[in-house]
Amino acid sequence: QVQLVESGGGLVQAGGSLRLSCAASGSIFKISAMGWYRQAPGKQRELVAAITAGGSTNYADSVKGRFTISRDNAKNTVYLQMNSLKPEDTSVYYCNLRLGTSRNDWGQGTQVTVSS
Repeated sequence: QVQLVESGGGLVQAGGSLRLSCAASGSIFKISAMGWYRQAPGKQRELVAAITAGGSTNYADSVKGRFTISRDNAKNTVYLQMNSLKPEDTSVYYCNLRLGTSRNDWGQGTQVTVSS
């Protein structure tokens, strides 16, 4: 069983920054793809950013140039640096671990609220 624990959410003013962290248990982190998703009330969960085991990244168009995903395999942790935050970034952010078709695990989510 993989456990994913997110931290770093909170309340920030528009234009501010936050860094989310997701710590993973177990030994498969290094070979897994990691992602950050978000879900606002009444909306579908959407991919924000993802990083492969090899370090390749991709981003939703809405966050390109503002958010950066990174990983530290020594700490089994993936990060999401969020800059120039906008009110529309307000959401619950979830960490995801994916390993082929064998694993697809989610964290409990962390709330990010951006005030205007």
